[in-house]
Formats: sequence, structure tokens, C-alpha cells
Amino acid sequence: MTHPNLLVELFVEELPPKALQKLGDAFAGVLFEQLQAQGLAAPGSRLTAFASPRRLAAHITEVAPQAADKAVSQKLMPVAVGLDAAGNATPALLKKLAALGADASAVAALRRVQDGKAEVLFHDSTVRGATLSEGLQKALQESIAKLPIPKVMRYQLASGCEQPGWTSVSFVRPAHGLVALHGTEVLLSVKALGLTAGNTTHGHRFEAAVDPVVVTSADSYAQQLAEQGAVIASFAERRAEIVRQLQAAAARVGGGVRPIEDDALLDEVTALVERPNVLICEFEKEFLDVPQECLILTMKANQKYFPLLQADGRLSHQFLVVSNITPADASAVVQGNERVVRPRLADAKFFFDQDRKKTLLSRVESLSKVVYHNKLGTQGERVERVRTIAKAIAEQLFAGIGTHHADLDSAEGEIARDYLLSCVDTAARLSKADLVTDMVGEFPELQGIMGGYYAANDGLAHEVAHAIEDHYKPRFAGDELPRENVGVIVAMADKLETLVGMFGIGNLPTGDRDPFALRRHAQGVIRMLVEKKLPLDLATLLQMAFDAFLAAEGEARTGLLAQARDAALPGRQLQEGKTFVGGAARIRIELLPDTAERLTEFFYDRLAGSLREQGYSAQEVDAVIALRPQRLSLVQKQLAAVRAFAELPESPALAAANKRVGNILKKAEVAGPVDPHVNPDLLQEEAEKNLYAALQRFVPEADAQFDAGDYTASLQTLAVLRAPVDAFFDDVMVNAEQLDLRLNRQGLLKRLHVAMNRVADLSRLAA
Repeated sequence: MTHPNLLVELFVEELPPKALQKLGDAFAGVLFEQLQAQGLAAPGSRLTAFASPRRLAAHITEVAPQAADKAVSQKLMPVAVGLDAAGNATPALLKKLAALGADASAVAALRRVQDGKAEVLFHDSTVRGATLSEGLQKALQESIAKLPIPKVMRYQLASGCEQPGWTSVSFVRPAHGLVALHGTEVLLSVKALGLTAGNTTHGHRFEAAVDPVVVTSADSYAQQLAEQGAVIASFAERRAEIVRQLQAAAARVGGGVRPIEDDALLDEVTALVERPNVLICEFEKEFLDVPQECLILTMKANQKYFPLLQADGRLSHQFLVVSNITPADASAVVQGNERVVRPRLADAKFFFDQDRKKTLLSRVESLSKVVYHNKLGTQGERVERVRTIAKAIAEQLFAGIGTHHADLDSAEGEIARDYLLSCVDTAARLSKADLVTDMVGEFPELQGIMGGYYAANDGLAHEVAHAIEDHYKPRFAGDELPRENVGVIVAMADKLETLVGMFGIGNLPTGDRDPFALRRHAQGVIRMLVEKKLPLDLATLLQMAFDAFLAAEGEARTGLLAQARDAALPGRQLQEGKTFVGGAARIRIELLPDTAERLTEFFYDRLAGSLREQGYSAQEVDAVIALRPQRLSLVQKQLAAVRAFAELPESPALAAANKRVGNILKKAEVAGPVDPHVNPDLLQEEAEKNLYAALQRFVPEADAQFDAGDYTASLQTLAVLRAPVDAFFDDVMVNAEQLDLRLNRQGLLKRLHVAMNRVADLSRLAA
């Protein structure tokens, strides 16, 4: 039997646009789940969610008018407690039955079931299925309670309550209507937020053909709203219509222009309009002299417009507006939007012109007045730490220029190295200078980008300008990396400074909270090391970052502290944890003692997660990460070698043997480290002699392949050890009573263990 479909709608005042889609999905989803849980929605029922600026609604197919009755078996108590010696009900049993709505007459029908050693009484009953009105009332209350409301509003009810004007309710926005239709039947007994269910709603504020809209049936809801109310109720359909109109408008403009792609903007605009109408507008071409990132951001963030990009990616002077009205003559709407955007663009041009009157270098001193973090000092102090880290990285990375480049002699190499070191230091020093510009003050999202423009305006080298722009990259998952090594070094230094500083003062990410984007920073460092194939060790990088903090702390405790005392600044007293120089306070930073260990583990956790997302198995990743590899640029080669090794027929036996060897050595090393030296004269059993001979023959070859970077060949060479290893464990007693024999055999296993686990911890591959 097919049951009618159900429609539920809450008609409200304008909902917060950035939360609308989530609110609509949550409202419909919880409603559907609750009706299914109560047996009112059929297993094959389908849900359609609706969400527009002024409504949340759900359409559910095949909803029963009443749920089926359900047999319930309730465990009561042991027979010895519920019945006396004569078999009569005890007061405890009668009280329990009363709580279930039964009386003494139900005692005879109780079931006895053996439960372990005791016999237990069970009460069987049939629970009447909930009616749709009852079930929907419960489901609606649950759905409203579980809405992910960003900020709750409290308002007074004007009617439908005991004290109109005094009774208050809380919801995301004031609600003014409730529709509940089962087929064509109105579920009048359903109430919510002081409203009683009906079958009337409202369409578009200005363009509805009929108001109110009387919904005749659950299935005609969307069509009636579209035809009579001028509203596209479905969020997805409205979004698709906006995309279609944007593409059509761009085609009308011609010249190969295309609307900018921005899913977040598209979702927000979809949540702002009930029936979209895309219009073509334009601004004066003189504004195109301003960096296009500024114009795009102000149009998107402030006006919710869609900028048009030319085929080469440059900004066009035309843009698209998604209007909520469709007048016969849209010229007034177009002119109004053009008039509104003009002051915004003029502000951007003013900021850009004013900022260029001062060089970035002249702004660096102002960073000492900008607080970075109350425990980490100012942006000026932060920049000095970034400079220190960047210099250390650059010196190591550029050390081989002129030595390893055949096309450069030593003199040319030294000049090139000095030039790059100078670029790195300049970029690091100026990296945060744009934070004190007018443009970034108005649009913080442009930090780095504007610094790049201003550096170019100051006549600085393009490596410096690019590095300043790129040092925030990658800004999000999948974002591009800095273009050049100078930018990579400054970006890495900036991220390492943030990570060490925040971990050092205990600001760690927890669960889904990561306000300082530390996961993204760590992932960015990993990506740069891996994708740029940088010959840098992770431990060395972290030490460079820690040294920068230690150097800053030492400077504060010695030079600056002495200066402050000698100057005897009037009205200033030295305070614990601070030093004063020229009237400015300098924070003394003290990192938590376990910072290095926690940050190192954090890096390896992020690396492991990233590798698993790339398709490597948990076993493969664990095998490589267990060795705590320092050169992250080689990790994928190690994983490829492990994957190839795992496919060899010898792999399972060698992995199991490696695990066994590890356990033996772990117990042996309780008394002290095991010496890997082997005395051939103490080898007695044939099996241990054969294993020693195999190690002597194949390990040097495998080591040479490892040192050459051919990890796959190295592991495959060691695969021949399976037979002698198996024979060793079959025929040799490792823990012999004779001490010198026992130590010699442990040394043999230690040598085997070291040789087998240079690429990865193969014991992690054991089943």
C-alpha cells in the first residue's frame, strides 16, 4: 500500500546566508531520521530538502498515517525477587508492573527465561504505533532543537500562547508560519515556536503573483511556490539556475570573458535570493590600474558581485550582479549597483596610491608596535626570528652553489650565493611590512599579495617581491607552493616560527579546532620539502627554529636587559618576563620543555595522514614513519620500495622474522645495548655460519644500493636472506647458557636487524 507524501515548512524572517544550506539540510535530515526511527517513514522513502532565504522545508515520500504496533519484551527481575515461595507477586514486582502500566493480572502471563544461573521474569506487551501527528510533533521538536544555529534569537510571541507579548521563544530568526501537509490533509494538531500548522505560506516579497500561497498538497509545494510565489524553493535548483544565468550573461558580454569561480560566494548569493536574475554592470576602466586582487576582493566580499575575467586571467571592467527582482526595465537596478560599487573601488585606489608613497622598508619599524601574541611579542620580534630561521635554511640550501654547478666557477657561485642570501634576508625582513599598510588594514586577506606589489613598486628584485607574496603559501589544501626557492625558504621559516612559537606556549590544535592553522602550516612545510625535493632534514629545520627563539631570548636577557638598566629609563621599571628598550616592551619567551618532542610527533602524524590520503596502506606508512625519516623528500621512494618488497614471496616470512628479531633484541637490550660485532670463531651451528656468510655477502651490496638511493633494489637484495634466517631460527638457540655464545648470536641478529630496517621497519608489515 502506498502512503501519501509529507510536507513540512517553517516560514521565517531572512535567515543568515552563510548558514542557510547547512540549516536546510539539518532541518530536513533530522526530521526524516526521526520519522524513520518511529516507523512512520517507509524504508524506501525519499527526502527532498528545501531552503530559501525565508523558509526551511522538507518533502518526504511514503509516510504512514500511523506506525505499526510493536511487540516489546521488558526484562523485569529475577524470579526469586519477583515471586514469593507460593508463586505470588512480591511488592517489588507489582511496583515494576505498575510503572509499565500493568497490574497484578499480568503476573500469570509473565515469561520465565533462564539468564545465566538465574531465572528472570519478562513482560511481553504490544505498544501502539505513533500517529503521524504525534510522531511529527516529536520529530519537529527534535529537528528544531538540533539545528546548527550560529546565533540564537529570542523574541516574544504575539499570539498562540498564554501571555501574548510576554511569552518568548528562541530560534535562528522569528518564525511566522508552519505548514504540515500529509497529502492534502492538514495536520492541525502539530505546533512549533508558538505556531499551529496550516497550509498557507508566502512567496517572493515583491513579485509573488498570489499572496498568501495556499498549498493544495504536499506534492504541489515546489511548483506552486515557483508559479504563484515566484520562489525557487530548492537550494540546489536555485544555485544551478544562478550558474546557468552567469554563464549566459558572460556569453552575452563576449570576448571570452568568464565569471570568477568561487563556490563560497555562489552559495552565499544563492542564500540571498529567492528567484535570481543576473544583470551585467560595469565600472570605469581607470580602476583597473589598481591590483586586480583588491578590486575582486571588494566586489566579492562587500557587494557579492561576480567579477568577469578575460581569457588571459586579467580582470574586466564589467561584472555580474545576481538580483532578487526581475523588473521589466532593469536599468535602474544596474545603475544602482554601479553607483554603489564605485566608492568601494575608489577607496581601494586611494589606499593603493597612499601606500605607495612609503617604502616597505620604512614600515618595518612600525611592526614593533603591532602585537603578534601576548606571549610571543610583537610582529617586529617575530620578523627577526623569521629572518634568523630563513638565513639558516638558506645557508644550508645554497651552500653548494658554485661547487655542485658545473656551469658556475667558484667566483660566480659565490656571487650567486650572496645574491640569493641577500634576497632571502630582504624578503624575510619585509615579509610582514604590508600589515601596517592601509590596504591590508582594510582587507586583511590581501596580506602578502600587497607586499609583493609594493616590493615591485619599490624596485626590489623579483625574487624578493615573489617571496613576499608567496610566503603565506600554501594557504589551503591543494594551493600552489611558492614559485622560487627564495619564497620557499621564507615560507618555510614563517611556518616553522609559528609552529615552534605556538607549540612552545601550549597553543595546540584540539579536535576540529585549530585557530592558528597549525595543521596547515605543518602540512605546508611537508609539501615544500617533498614536492620541491629539498635536501633538508626535518630535525635540522626544527633545530634552526628553536635556535631562533633561544637567540632572541638570550639577546633579551643580556644585551637588551643591560641597555635598559644602563639607560635607567624614567618612569620605567623592569618587570619579570619583559625588557624595555626605548620605551618599548620586549617579551621574554620561555618554551615548554616538551615542545620539541610534541612538535616532532605532530609533523609525523600530519605526514602519515597525508600519505594515507595518497593511497598508501596503513601498514606501508607505519613501516616507513616508524623510522622517523629525516629527509622527507625521500619518503615516497621508501614507500615505493616497501610496496615492491611486500609483493615478493619472501616478504611475509622476513617481516615475521624481523618482528621476532626485534622482540629478542628488545629483551636483550634491557641489560644494555647489543653490540652488532660478530666473532666468526664463536659461530658453532651451521645455520648461524650460513646466516653470517649471507650477511657478509649481500649486506654490502644492499648498503651500496641504499646509499645510491635505490631503495627498491636494496630491499630486493636482502630478500635472499629468507632461507638462512628461517634456518637460523629453526636450528639455533639464541639465548644460549654460555655468555659469549649468547652475546655473539645477539650481535648477529642486531646486524641483521640494522641491515633489514634501513628503508623501513619491516616488522610493521607482519600480519
